[in-house]
Amino acid sequence: MAWTRDQIAERASHEIEDGFYVNLGIGIPTMVTKYLPSGKQVVFQSENGLLGMGPPAKEGEEDIDLVNAGKQYTTMAPGAALFSSAESFAMIRGGHIDLAILGAMEVAANGDLANFMIPGVMVKGMGGAMDLVYGAKRIVVVMDHTNKHGDTKVLNRCSLPLTGQGVVSRIITDRAVMDITDEGLLLVELAPGYSAQDIQSCTEPTLIIPAHLQ
Repeated sequence: MAWTRDQIAERASHEIEDGFYVNLGIGIPTMVTKYLPSGKQVVFQSENGLLGMGPPAKEGEEDIDLVNAGKQYTTMAPGAALFSSAESFAMIRGGHIDLAILGAMEVAANGDLANFMIPGVMVKGMGGAMDLVYGAKRIVVVMDHTNKHGDTKVLNRCSLPLTGQGVVSRIITDRAVMDITDEGLLLVELAPGYSAQDIQSCTEPTLIIPAHLQ
């Protein structure tokens, strides 16, 4: 049984270590704040100028002046700071973000990422993705394993315009967790009900499958 969007976000929350500064992309990544393990001191950053982002705003308690980079209503944690997007991007480009959790349209076995544009389709633009993939210390991608047509989004080579080359460290989909390694794409974890063979059948690159997942 495939993980739901909430379960993907919950799984991604385990990538966050105590003391991390974390940026969350649009879509599933914004849900990660709901699942931060208790006891961890983490600061969430939003590239539109918020350091100390809290969970999504509850219905009826929205502040129209307080949104995340995806224009969703959010909250501020105690001690949060607001500043210009210029300062926010200086933080990103300066290497001060420990982890960025981003969505994706395609990911290649070598860590290439395509997550901002489909040719011929109107899009809002790159946003902060290109800065994040080169400025953050680690990139984790969360996404569905296949697109709406049932085609895999985990490829030998991306067909869409790239956001960054060789930037992704880990892929968390609704079916599995995979790591980008020098030896190839390593299968790390399976969603309930899936076998390693199931994941290989919907993944273009040949997976490295550890013995305990055989």
